[in-house]
Parts: sequence; C-alpha cells; structure tokens
Amino acid sequence: MASLAEPLPAPAVRVRLQFSWDWLGLVPFGLFAVAFILLPSLTLFSGSLLDARGRFTLDNLAGLNTPVIVNAYRNSLSLSLLTASGGALLGFGLAYAVAFGRLPRALRTAILTFSGLAANFGGVPLAFSIIATIGRTGFVTAFLKNEAGLDLYGLGFNLYTLPGLFLAYMYFQLPLMILIMVPALESLRREWREAAEGLGATPWQYWRHVALPILTPTLLGTVILLFGNAFGAYATAQALTGGTITLVTILIGAQIRGDVLGNPGLGYAMVLGMIAIMAVCLAAYSALQRQSEKWLK
Repeated sequence: MASLAEPLPAPAVRVRLQFSWDWLGLVPFGLFAVAFILLPSLTLFSGSLLDARGRFTLDNLAGLNTPVIVNAYRNSLSLSLLTASGGALLGFGLAYAVAFGRLPRALRTAILTFSGLAANFGGVPLAFSIIATIGRTGFVTAFLKNEAGLDLYGLGFNLYTLPGLFLAYMYFQLPLMILIMVPALESLRREWREAAEGLGATPWQYWRHVALPILTPTLLGTVILLFGNAFGAYATAQALTGGTITLVTILIGAQIRGDVLGNPGLGYAMVLGMIAIMAVCLAAYSALQRQSEKWLK
C-alpha cells in the first residue's frame, strides 16, 4: 500500500497549439517579395561577379570607377536632388493651400484627384505629353512664339537636356509631395495652435517652434522618397532624350539590352550601386516615418 506522504504523479499536460489564419494575408506579399525583389537581387549580385563566359571576376565592380559611369551617377544624383528639393518646396506650399486655404470642396477634390493621377503618370505617355506641350513644335511653344513673340528655343531653352528633364520629373514629383503632405498638415491638432496663441505666440512663432519641428521628420522623409522616385526613373528619361543624357538607368538599359558593345555584368554592377543608394534612402525614410508617427497620430 502506497504511503500517504508519497506524492501523486502529475497529470499529463497536453499542449494545444493554436493555429491562426491571420498570417495568411502576408503570403501574397511574401511571394511577391521573393519573386520580384529577393530573387532578382540575388541574380544581379551573382551576375555582377561573372564575365561573359560565366567565370568569376571583379572587373565589373571595378568598372564602376570609370569616368562615364561616375558622370552618370553624378547626373542622376544631381537631377534627383534638384527635383526632390524643388518638388518639396513647391509641393509644400500647394499642400498648405489645400489643407488650410479654405478652398471650395470641389476644387480641393479636383486637386487631390489630379495629384493622385499625375503622381503615377510617367514613362512614355508623360514624355509624349511634354514633347507635345513644350517641344520644338509643341503647342505652348508655338503659342508663345506666334502670340507673344517669345521664342523659348531661341533663348537657349532645350527640352532634351537636363533642365528639360527637370521639368518633366517635376510633373510627378509635385503631386506626390501634395498627396503625402496634405494628411500630415491636417493631422496638426488645433489644440497645439490654440495653446501657442494662448501663450502669446505669433503665427510665425507657432510654425517655427511647434508645427515645423513636428513636421520635420515627415518633410525629410518625403524628400528622401522624392529622391528615390527620381533616381530610379528610366522610361521618361529614355523616351524624352533618346538616351543622349548619361543617367545611371539609361546606361544600365544600354548594357543589359544586349547591344553589340553591351556588358550585362557591368549593368548588373551598376544596379547594385543603385540598390545600395536606395537601401540607404529606404532605411532613412523608415526611421523618419517612425519618428513622425509619435506626433501625428
């Protein structure tokens, strides 16, 4: 007979795993990321380390230091910085007018709708529209010349150069800035302005010491987003200039298309350089967005 002091055996514990179907919503995104981000990135990385015969080489990476490619990166970075800065400055003013300008509801809706359309309107259609508008025989060019006696091209303007490409890029940079900044501006709480005014602050002091510090992470993050948007653009520049301007994306297209003098490995190496720059932009943008979310909730 067992002793009363002897402990009873512990009952068996059955662990029931709870299965959740919530994560299945991430499956399409995961498949998309693997198919169109991870696998292409691995292909680019491996291709940049192989020559035309499939042998390991570092010549492609060393080729990034050639004057033509360095100049292409310089042009792309300069164009991206200029369009991002211009889009941010002008777009912020327009976004402020939409958010606080007491515009008629119909006009406000029209501006936001057009911005949503224009921000995604690029490539060959945009290039054709720009050429038909301010090209050498564009209707605006002809109107200014015939009606106002103003010859744009006689004054030195040329659509098919970097300044012309700047105008084309601004067409989709400005609307993107408006779409991002209008919600950020509208999220500024009225209580903050009232508190500042109650303490005797002027409108300038309110924006200088309250609103702008809160909006700074969003502003900087949007500038980074505009920079990346312009830096990765290809179809608009190719269709508008025909490849006469040395941008990184145009050189990559020329190398990978399979022309007689093309070198796909060098093109892959240039893409890796772009990926590195874009990765830095995305990391900075994510950090700034997390900072802005602390206030704009």
